[in-house]
Amino acid sequence: MTDGPQKGEIVYDDFAKVDIRAGTVIRAEPYPEARVPAIKLWIDFGPEIGERKSSAQITKHYSPDDLVGTQVMAVVNFPPRQIGKFRSEVLVLGVGDAQSGVILVRPEKGVEPGGAMH
Repeated sequence: MTDGPQKGEIVYDDFAKVDIRAGTVIRAEPYPEARVPAIKLWIDFGPEIGERKSSAQITKHYSPDDLVGTQVMAVVNFPPRQIGKFRSEVLVLGVGDAQSGVILVRPEKGVEPGGAMH
């Protein structure tokens, strides 16, 4: 599965504006009311950022029970977005697969919550 043509070239300063951090999922619940099936996540990004919420369309490969205690990568400096009755505060990162699902982008080894991607 591809997501279309490669996007235009950017400079490092453009990339540096995106704040991508590691967080630990501390709570996860189904979100059946969402237009597209999703899971509500509460993620701990450490003392500097704290706990943030996200609605993630990852139900094809994950259940809420699979996610608690795992680490994810997320963009933490987008403005919050209202997803139905749920306020999503970060964008959890994933990659589409051949089954039209999303595979989460995660640290290979455990890292401190709030650690920035370089």
